[in-house]
Amino acid sequence: MKKEAEIGVFGGTGLYSLFKEATEVKINTPYGATSDLITIGEVKGKIVAFLPRHGRHHHLPPHKIPYLANIWAMKELGVERIISPYAAGSLRREYRRGDFVLCSQFIDRTNGRKDTFFDGPCVTHVSTAFPFCPELQKIVINTARQLGITMHEDGVMVVIQGPRFSSVAESKWFQQMGCSVINMTGYPEVTLAREMEICFVAICLITDYDAGLEGMEIIEPVTSDEVVKIFNQNIENVKNLILEMIGNIPPNRSCSCADSLKNARV
Repeated sequence: MKKEAEIGVFGGTGLYSLFKEATEVKINTPYGATSDLITIGEVKGKIVAFLPRHGRHHHLPPHKIPYLANIWAMKELGVERIISPYAAGSLRREYRRGDFVLCSQFIDRTNGRKDTFFDGPCVTHVSTAFPFCPELQKIVINTARQLGITMHEDGVMVVIQGPRFSSVAESKWFQQMGCSVINMTGYPEVTLAREMEICFVAICLITDYDAGLEGMEIIEPVTSDEVVKIFNQNIENVKNLILEMIGNIPPNRSCSCADSLKNARV
């Protein structure tokens, strides 16, 4: 396989400006079409593949995103590391709109999503005890410090099915269960990347307070307009963080993500 890209980035349409010059490619996969064409360009001397997970016109709701096709295509291009920013709701008072949260764990509350490449006959049990790449996590933390960006560490991301937002009772339950942030697309991206032995890091931008936080004054429930507004206000911080991160990523991996399938097969 010819290696066409080193690093992958999932995200929204506002991230197309990562590149000064770029080409678009279509990758055929055994799992159907990807969310959109993949844009490939150079960033700080590295070849980067960008894919808008909802499509460039944001026409794919969270439960309809072709997660398997997207991850497969990145693997097919030769991508070894994926940077995945998300718009997310805060479940903790200290996580405020415009803050960033680096996730170290996830809780899956989705249903019916195709979430594995291994349907047999080769039975495979990939460990997700520590699902995110420790090497990329360190780079995120150091880069955020360089840029003066507020970055909370060790976040627990709960991923809901969508496309609806949470009820107040659900939001309170997630808080009581120790979750930090909430979104609709973080799963199964991370586990599929693990199955493909790709390093993966999840960076959440806080856009709202979900259905309200316990112990705070009553907050208006989240709306799509609010999410888009806050994300757009902070898109430059998102882009700057990703650009500087890419520049800080070493050429060779020193983590164990490339050996995720070792001892996983029965």
